[in-house]
Amino acid sequence: MSHRRPSSQSRPHDHAILAHSRNDRTCHCQDCASSGGDNVPSHPSGIPIRPVTNKAHISECTPLIGHDPSDPRIHQITDDICSEQSSERIPSTQMFCEELNVLTRYSLPVFATYLAEHSFTFASVVCIGHLSTVALAAGTLGMMTASVTGYAIVQGFASTLDTLLPPAWTSDAPHMVGLWTQRTVIMTAIGLIPIFALWFNIEPILLLLKQEPEVAHLAGVFLRYAAWGLPAYSFNCIIKRYFQSQGLFAVPARITLIVAPFNAFLNWFFVYPLGLSFRGAPIASAISFNLVALALVLYGYFLVPRTAWIPIGRDIWQGWGLLGRLGVAGIGQIASEWWTWELTAFAAGLLGSVTLATQSMLLVTVSLAYQAPFAMSVATSVRIGNLLGESKARRAKVGAQVSIVLGAIVGCIWCMILFVSRSKWAYLFNDDPDVVSLVSAVIPFTALSLVFDAINTLAAGVLRARGMQMAGTLFNLGLWIGLSAGLLFSSIVSVWIAVVRADWEVEVENARVRVGGKGEEGGTH
Repeated sequence: MSHRRPSSQSRPHDHAILAHSRNDRTCHCQDCASSGGDNVPSHPSGIPIRPVTNKAHISECTPLIGHDPSDPRIHQITDDICSEQSSERIPSTQMFCEELNVLTRYSLPVFATYLAEHSFTFASVVCIGHLSTVALAAGTLGMMTASVTGYAIVQGFASTLDTLLPPAWTSDAPHMVGLWTQRTVIMTAIGLIPIFALWFNIEPILLLLKQEPEVAHLAGVFLRYAAWGLPAYSFNCIIKRYFQSQGLFAVPARITLIVAPFNAFLNWFFVYPLGLSFRGAPIASAISFNLVALALVLYGYFLVPRTAWIPIGRDIWQGWGLLGRLGVAGIGQIASEWWTWELTAFAAGLLGSVTLATQSMLLVTVSLAYQAPFAMSVATSVRIGNLLGESKARRAKVGAQVSIVLGAIVGCIWCMILFVSRSKWAYLFNDDPDVVSLVSAVIPFTALSLVFDAINTLAAGVLRARGMQMAGTLFNLGLWIGLSAGLLFSSIVSVWIAVVRADWEVEVENARVRVGGKGEEGGTH
């Protein structure tokens, strides 16, 4: 197995291991004493420790761990130790620039991964949207329901690994990365059972919630076929974090980018030439998710060193309490943000197909724009988690500050893009003039919200790295409270102006004027 050397910033460092090994670098066991010290002691993780034979040249920069080509964490130890000794003397501006560079390099492949993955559903919307307005509304309702009841929950639970894996990788127990991954896979699989039951019986529920019968039926069809890709989607959310925590950000990116064009082709081929019509889009997406999962497994088995892995054993059933607590908090943090937009789309469905189609375009647009800050938040969680595992408190603080600045920049860029293209954006999805007009009118307000949403998403990544998902949940709850308070204020003012303060005699005259009748003065208006 070939060994690839990561860059000094992107790889997990060895200093936690070094600190541990310094305490035990002299072996006092009888076997070593009797053999004249020929037996090389090893670290508890199985990493061999190179004995120091020439004590005259021992210094603080002397490497204590032998180079093991199967361990991706052991590189340039001498340079790293010396650089760490002077880290406290690095100016804050220089450290800010360094962390900006690291987070940018981390974020780009993560963004490519999530953007390519998001293209799976984006391609489905585009293909379905050109069938009819009803098909677009139904496809959007189906994807919205899938996000609220499935994808958001899976993503939220998988975000627990943003807290657990990065510091484990840079600690003296890197095998915990694999152990926590195994536990999460099993717990997620159990959690998918009720989601499957809901997706296969969703049509009567949508009808009960007053959705149009044809839209509800097609949405049910969409979910039944999309369900076959849900286990693979869940597995991908978990295994991506397994790779990313080790600094292997490019692995999921390469695989997803390769599958994305094939997914777009499958969507077009299944919907149109093959004649599957509406069903073809969810079938294509399900196949694509499974292809990504298969490729990730093969890559991890054959091409990635086993430093972070551990054979499946009894320990897999331990630690479920911590995983469950963090998982529930992670679901609350991620899902509460997703649901704000998704449930708005659901409410729009009660107003008719045109309104739902319009909201669906805005929803897909926001989801597309969300991929950049969300990818950056994942990269931030990994970076800060690694730094916390290495006991680099000052650098972790600077990294958190950098992430917020990057979030604001990305949010402003998306805001400008959507504002400039507001009159043309809707044509990507639908040609209905009513839908296009409504999208053009609403999208400037949507664009402005993306700035603050990006900042909030990056802050959530910092909270996950600190294990504070519950705080993120409570903050997002504030969004719901604010929305409810805004609606309450709007309803009170509207009732006061529309009903309480109204002079209905005057309104009668105003109505006559508007329709061209005669007022009290006998004039024709």
